Amino acid sequence: MGTALVTGSASGIGAAVRKRLESQGDRVIGVDLRDAEICCDLSTSKGREEAVREALERCDGTLDRLVTCAGLGPATKRASLISSVNYFGAVDVFDGLLPALTQGAAAASVAIVSNSAQMAPLDDTPFVQALLDGDEAKASRIIDDMDSPIVAYMGSKHALGRAIRRRVRLWGTARVRLNGVAPGPVDTPLLKASLEDPIAGPPIANADLPLGRLGRPDDIAALVSFLLGAEASWIHGSIFFVDGGNDADIRPDRY
Repeated sequence: MGTALVTGSASGIGAAVRKRLESQGDRVIGVDLRDAEICCDLSTSKGREEAVREALERCDGTLDRLVTCAGLGPATKRASLISSVNYFGAVDVFDGLLPALTQGAAAASVAIVSNSAQMAPLDDTPFVQALLDGDEAKASRIIDDMDSPIVAYMGSKHALGRAIRRRVRLWGTARVRLNGVAPGPVDTPLLKASLEDPIAGPPIANADLPLGRLGRPDDIAALVSFLLGAEASWIHGSIFFVDGGNDADIRPDRY
């Protein structure tokens, strides 16, 4: 039992994570645009600052678990909105709450990434480099000029996975674990919107998943819960694919 904070807690994976943590006895502070204890817009620096400030007030400076689930899919028309929420809406929140996590009991954090993060050669692109450099204005200019919500989605998740791994020493020294979970297509409102998009929809609809079904939010919440718990006490800086075999099927010789 402890205090947990979940962003994107009102629907989809975030709602499933919240439900599971509450069933285990945690007090959960939800963050979302609506229907949450903290209602704010993580696409803006002001909204992210408000989220961190109010979270610190609500948890009295001590947090045991943190899960950043808030995200936008490739059906979002403004590409820079995707990168602001998916990357900075995660990184600014978990960095801002690290001091509170250091006060928690065996504290741990999980960020929701995506298995699409490795499906394109994004490593050295100016967009991803701007994200990793923390230059939100530059990243927004680059991706809005490209006008590609799909690249915004994949690139922001790619950068987020790297941001997690780049923090392994700092967070480990603070005795706070940080990992990522990379889902494939999961039956959520975000996926439904993506399927209706004329560009993003067909590749998702035609995905031939080895296990033969879409993921369920509870499939992801189960692993998140494990990674936050005592049995995962030596797992740190890792990214776990939960995608019905999708990534292994596409990239069998890379891991």
